[in-house]
Amino acid sequence: MFFTYVLRSKRDNRFYIGHTNDLTERIERHNGGRVPATKHRTPLELIYSETFETRSEAANRERYLKGLKGGNQFHKIVGV
Repeated sequence: MFFTYVLRSKRDNRFYIGHTNDLTERIERHNGGRVPATKHRTPLELIYSETFETRSEAANRERYLKGLKGGNQFHKIVGV
């Protein structure tokens, strides 16, 4: 199982979109400051996730969501 996920920073309300095969561990890494892209934006909260059978499906969905980031369609999908 692979996951595409969206985190929102409680510090600046910005989003981070990624994919992983262990969602719980990945969120812990983000909030523990062990991910360079988000270490200055902690704490982060999981606001959306999807499950996929393959890594390529999860990565494709990540790229799609990143293309929408900030737009109305993105907000409709993630529910914010």
